[in-house]
Amino acid sequence: MAEKKYTQSATSTGGGREGHVKGDGGIDMELTAKGTNPEALLAAAWAGCYNGALQAMMKNRGIDVAKHQPEATAHVSFYSLDDGGLQLGANMVVKFENQDGIEDLQGLLDEAHAFCPVSKLFRGDHVELTVSPA
Repeated sequence: MAEKKYTQSATSTGGGREGHVKGDGGIDMELTAKGTNPEALLAAAWAGCYNGALQAMMKNRGIDVAKHQPEATAHVSFYSLDDGGLQLGANMVVKFENQDGIEDLQGLLDEAHAFCPVSKLFRGDHVELTVSPA
């Protein structure tokens, strides 16, 4: 079994998607279905974690992160399933301040996706990694 390195916790009370969530790291907020909801929090978590993983992979390749500063935007969506249920899907769009000179951009995105712990939550049919045009 893997060794646990870090834990954060949050507690939901009230109406779930229309309730309140309070947790470690200063999270203390109301949730609303059409505003700050679980999907928005997942998108924020993935964007931050993925951007950190991407920069680590860039450094591993010897790419100057300051020169090619990435911006990672996560989109988390609901998809309807044939059985009437729902499934989450996700799309990560990465834009680089200057992507000239970065070889194999898609490979770099895939490496970051394989390394990022939050990315590991998003596997399956409805996951895309794309580079935004410069």
